[in-house]
Amino acid sequence: MRPDSGVPAGVDPSAGGSAPTPLPASAPAPESTARSVMGAGDVARALRRIAHEILERNKGADDLVVLGIPSRGVALAHRLVGVMESVEGRPVPVGALDVTMHRDDLRRQPTRSPMRTQIPPGGIDDKIVVLVDDVLYSGRTVRAALDALSDLGRPRAVRLAVLVDRGHRDLPIRADHVGKNLPTSSSERVQVRLTEHDGVDDEVTISGGEPR
Repeated sequence: MRPDSGVPAGVDPSAGGSAPTPLPASAPAPESTARSVMGAGDVARALRRIAHEILERNKGADDLVVLGIPSRGVALAHRLVGVMESVEGRPVPVGALDVTMHRDDLRRQPTRSPMRTQIPPGGIDDKIVVLVDDVLYSGRTVRAALDALSDLGRPRAVRLAVLVDRGHRDLPIRADHVGKNLPTSSSERVQVRLTEHDGVDDEVTISGGEPR
């Protein structure tokens, strides 16, 4: 009821009380501002280039061990190894390195579930280990990966390959092989989608941040 009027709220008295006054339409939800910066072809070309760079720097595949950081880093690692094997004509050891228990944000995100670590036969001692991740940001995931590696053995060298380097490092960590350097603001979100992991075509998008 409207105060002191005796007329139900939402009813126009001038219309005989038979029709409710239309409520204001709610504002439409803002459209997604996500924009694509890499498509499937771009991702494939970047991975082929990284694979060739790794082989060139290592002078072949001798003593290489490629470890993906879950979750999308694992799919990327297997793709890189597929290219390297086609070039070298022989298997290249590949696996996965979970870093969950070595992260420094567990107090803030205690619900993280450990994922599977898979070290190829032969281990990592005296090997050239190439860590693979989808996005390099603060560097804290890579620091956790280095700590996790130290629990498993002593590699001769550790190198880092990432699909996207978006900057904003908290730690003095640099990638050796980068698919795309992507300048971003800290308020933007970079998302990598891969067919094996997300069931959609490969894509890298940016969303959020200040309007440009």
